[in-house]
Amino acid sequence: METITRDEAFSLLKKYNKDPFHIQHALTVEAVMKWYANELGYGEDAEYWGIVGLLHDIDFELYPEEHCLKAPEMLREAGVGEDVIHSVVSHGYGITVGCGVTIDVAPEQEMEKVLFAADELTGLIWAAALMRPSKSTKDMELKSLKKKYKSKGFAAGCSREVIERGAQQLGWELEKLLTMTLQAMAASEDTINAELENA
Repeated sequence: METITRDEAFSLLKKYNKDPFHIQHALTVEAVMKWYANELGYGEDAEYWGIVGLLHDIDFELYPEEHCLKAPEMLREAGVGEDVIHSVVSHGYGITVGCGVTIDVAPEQEMEKVLFAADELTGLIWAAALMRPSKSTKDMELKSLKKKYKSKGFAAGCSREVIERGAQQLGWELEKLLTMTLQAMAASEDTINAELENA
C-alpha cells in the first residue's frame, strides 16, 4: 500500500481547493472516516481511512462537471497510490456527473462503502446543525435529524437516494447509518474546528 502522509494529503487538497466550504467538508469526511475505522475494528488503518476521506473531492472545486474523472490524474501526479485513487473514485459509483459520464468504479472494501454512505450524509447533518441555535452537532438528537432527513425540501442537494444506496451496500438499516454518522460528527467537531482555524 503506497501511502501519502496526512500532511502531504492536506497540502495536496489545499493546492486544488481554496473554498473554505470545500476544505471544511474534506476535514469533516476525514474525521468521520477515522471515527468509523476505529468503531468498525480497523483502528490501525484509521489514518489511511482519513486520508481517503480528506482527498475524496480533490477535483470537485476545479472540475465539478468531471467530478471523480479528473481525480486520478491529479492524485497520480502527486504520487498517490492506486489503492487510494480507486477508493476516491468509487465514492461516485453509479452517479452521472455533469459531463454525462456515469462513474462505474464500485466500492469494494468496507472503507469504500463507508465513504460512499457517509459523504453525502455529512453534508445533510452539517446543514441541519447550522439551523440549530448552537450551530453544533454535539447537541443534535437523532429524531431531529430524521425529521430533517424526511423533509424533501431540506438540503435538497444531498441525495437521499445515494445515502440509502450507501446503507444498502453496507448491509445496514438507514437508522444505523444516521446514528453512527451523527455520533462521528459530534465526536469530531472540536478537532475539525481546530484544524479549520489552522488551515
